[in-house]
Amino acid sequence: MIKQAKAFAKKAHANHKRKISKEPYITHPIRVAERLEKAGCSEDVIAAAYLHDVVEDTPYTMADITERFGDRVADLVAGHTEDKSKSWQERKQHTIDHLEHAEPDIKKLIVADRLDNLLDLQKDLTQYGDDVWGFFNAGYQEQKWYNEAIVKQMYQHMVDEDIPEFFSEFEDVVNSIFD
Repeated sequence: MIKQAKAFAKKAHANHKRKISKEPYITHPIRVAERLEKAGCSEDVIAAAYLHDVVEDTPYTMADITERFGDRVADLVAGHTEDKSKSWQERKQHTIDHLEHAEPDIKKLIVADRLDNLLDLQKDLTQYGDDVWGFFNAGYQEQKWYNEAIVKQMYQHMVDEDIPEFFSEFEDVVNSIFD
């Protein structure tokens, strides 16, 4: 299933590029999936990592994900998919609110995604400076609010043995970028 999810994501994101680096977009879901695999997550979570942006950013629907990968993977993807008809602020507030009570696998998927995005942002800040904020729908203050709120919510209702090491890495990167 993991190979199928990776191939499906490659096809879905075939013409997409990262905002600033312009590298092929698929490098992002691949890194997210690899991080979750390294953390010992299930095949369903790893498959969902490859697919996490497909419904948001391509013509494919949740029905397509369910049909090809089953209910569990679709539930994980749905747990991390934003409603693009809403404003940036509304979407991010929904993620923050959802994260507090989300199951551990969805928390891991969301944080692994955010971590990869922030690691890219950190590189871009080094290369381009504060000009990078102009590439986003929300600037420094809004991004600071969102990422710091993720840090607060990601640990809620988690037991120590379910918290992967990359949660603390995410927290460190948030502190590094937004302090």
